[in-house]
Amino acid sequence: MLTRRQALTAEAVATASAAVTARVLALPQWGAAREILAYLPVRGEVDTRELVTRAIREGRRLLAPRCRENAPGLVDLGCLTCLKDAVPGRFGIPEPPAERCQAPEAFAPDLILVPGVAFDPSGTRLGFGGGYYDRLLALPMAAGATVVGLCHAFQFVDHLPAAAWDKPMHVVITEHATHWCHL
Repeated sequence: MLTRRQALTAEAVATASAAVTARVLALPQWGAAREILAYLPVRGEVDTRELVTRAIREGRRLLAPRCRENAPGLVDLGCLTCLKDAVPGRFGIPEPPAERCQAPEAFAPDLILVPGVAFDPSGTRLGFGGGYYDRLLALPMAAGATVVGLCHAFQFVDHLPAAAWDKPMHVVITEHATHWCHL
């Protein structure tokens, strides 16, 4: 999956991302969200930058994760007021600057946009194996949020194995479809 995703041309990523963005914006949960947690894309992931920019422009609080220093598997969250605020972080992922970050418990996002290597119809997500999102989504602050997995259509597969600690998505969105899993 990673090899295939990383082999996508910039044009293919842009085309798929535009379609995914339109589907996210059509969600009633987007319209109602006051606080949105979104990843910033790397290596062929569905590009969330238009969603991030739009959320900020619409006056919503936009949060992004930052890997916690010396604590593998844990993230803090920081507010972004524009994309230029993000700085290269661990694993080359754009992140909010450390001075803007707090523990996730300081926030209560209404909508959480999650990347992944693969997803399935039950909402199971295959990540990179570090457990960052599973730990984050297990926190009480995520309990009231709608969790949305974003991926390219080829990353949406028939079945993935799930462990007890895996946190399923409520919905998975590809460029071709919006798949409701749990809500």
